[in-house]
Amino acid sequence: MRFESLNDIRDALRRAPSPDAAAFEVAEARNSQLTKPPGALGRLETLAIWMGAWQGTEKPHCRSPQVLIFAGNHGVTARGVSAFPAEVTAQMVANFQHGGAAINQLCKTFGAELAVHALSLETPTADFTQSPAMTETEFLDAFSTGWSAVNPKADLVVTGEMGIGNTTSAAAIACALFGGLAEDWVGRGTGVDDAGLSRKTVVVREGVALHRSKGDGLEILRRLGGRELAAMAGAISAARTYRIPVLLDGFICTAAAACLVETHPGALDHAQAAHVSAEQAHANLLAHLGKEPLLALGLRLGEGSGAALAIGIVQGAVACLSGMATFAEAGVSGG
Repeated sequence: MRFESLNDIRDALRRAPSPDAAAFEVAEARNSQLTKPPGALGRLETLAIWMGAWQGTEKPHCRSPQVLIFAGNHGVTARGVSAFPAEVTAQMVANFQHGGAAINQLCKTFGAELAVHALSLETPTADFTQSPAMTETEFLDAFSTGWSAVNPKADLVVTGEMGIGNTTSAAAIACALFGGLAEDWVGRGTGVDDAGLSRKTVVVREGVALHRSKGDGLEILRRLGGRELAAMAGAISAARTYRIPVLLDGFICTAAAACLVETHPGALDHAQAAHVSAEQAHANLLAHLGKEPLLALGLRLGEGSGAALAIGIVQGAVACLSGMATFAEAGVSGG
């Protein structure tokens, strides 16, 4: 899929399907008859019913999850905002491709298909304190790559990222979208020291001052984001078109996703927050989106790792709704 303009994306967001109301009702009715006390499985119940509504069935499944990792480089790394050099992005992509990263192990554990997309690593985005990070063409290329990466046969999608400097980009996006001070949104990312944190805060403050109020969420993503953030937004949007539920990963993924809902309300109805990360502003960002995380394990790795781990939660939820007997089927009194 190739988008020719930002308006094409806006139109796609407006046309995106809604959950199947009839499937929601029958899944909810089935859940009420399973051999357990009402509500005994807590959020697993609402999670499974949500999956059923998007899949259009009372017996949802999670047999073919897909994990997509997008990698990009950022011009603002030249400002000393990261504890690692930009070269690490390409090195980690190679590690993903050779199966040596945490995300590889999690995908194997939960039977997820993994695909890694490196996005023009030799050409970092522009320093967003001086100009928009991406031209419209660069943004559309990245968004379209993300959209096309989604397997329409997947039954759950996770998007992850790799990009030295991208917590700076995410902090700037969150600040531009939801206000507050740069200090409210900037964290230590890969582990910058106090001097690095101060530089990062200045960069975010300057970038937001230059680009805030210049357009909707897509325009903010173009101006302050990176290719990997744009690609994640594209993949999340494509999953909606295919009616595939999505698990949002950490701060960076959530910042990219927030740009969609700030462009079109309801654009993230098909997405759950997989976890709340240790990056200090992630909980605040989730609160703005009204997303309650499934897990809180102090993760801050990126790579889609927190969301990949939550695949197991989804698999457990749908297994219970789809596989448990009803009171009538089991011949148990009380249904």
